[in-house]
Amino acid sequence: MQLLTPAHWQAYQLIDSGGFEKLEQFGDYVLSRPEPQAVWDKSLPAGEWERRAHAFFRKEKNNPEKGQWEPKPGMPEHWRLPYRHAGLDLTFSLSLSSFKHVGLFPEQAANWDYIYEKLRAIQAHVAQPRVLNLFAYTGGASLAAKQAGADVSHVDSMRQVVSWARENMEASRLDHIRWVVEDALKFVKREARRGNVYQGIILDPPAYGRGPDGEKWVLEEHINELLKLSSQLLDQRHHFFLLNLYSLGFSALIVQNLIDCCFGRVQHPEYGELYLEDGFRKKLPLGVFYRFASE
Repeated sequence: MQLLTPAHWQAYQLIDSGGFEKLEQFGDYVLSRPEPQAVWDKSLPAGEWERRAHAFFRKEKNNPEKGQWEPKPGMPEHWRLPYRHAGLDLTFSLSLSSFKHVGLFPEQAANWDYIYEKLRAIQAHVAQPRVLNLFAYTGGASLAAKQAGADVSHVDSMRQVVSWARENMEASRLDHIRWVVEDALKFVKREARRGNVYQGIILDPPAYGRGPDGEKWVLEEHINELLKLSSQLLDQRHHFFLLNLYSLGFSALIVQNLIDCCFGRVQHPEYGELYLEDGFRKKLPLGVFYRFASE
């Protein structure tokens, strides 16, 4: 198993973590927001967090996933953040949402680099690889795939985050991503019936969710079926596959068993935990990953 963290961020930094919170710098702005896995003590004193942060997320008492931001004067509602490494030149539109998110998961930059690298290798065999990004959120992985020259289908059940992803595409000076507002499992079932094939598949499912027509997604109940269907869609000769899971109940070993059962023996597997390291060398775990590629 591996511990994987992005190595090429210039505009993002995890400054400190602890006390069930994290202090992060996104470009010119520093945010303080909840982090349930930061169970240790903070390294910086509380007064330093108060001094540095431009906005604080305050949780609701009855719903820790919702709350509101308390910005200091001068903190904008929207701003942009670049990511540049090797062939990637991406720009993300960030915003303070009521669910403590800002539209970007910085640890995923390690996977953007992987997507770009693997697609460039696949292009030696397939001129324009097809990539399917499921539960695609605001589209970091979609942008990386598109910039590598892929034909990208971006699937998410929430129309507002698909609009956000489109804004990120335009900010990154890209175009012609296929936007699909639909339940991911329903979409994959239809693609399997049609016999469609993709050279790249990316899955980033939540623990729980709802489709646009009220379809219920429960990770433990549906992930096995989704992976079986994904194995039918993946090009057997030239491909990459990437799975991220943020559910606290899923270990890398569970994911390995799922992949083995659904895909059989795969080439060049990599799996383990994603993390970000703060300025005091504390490693903040942020989910598990499994990825493999033919090239």
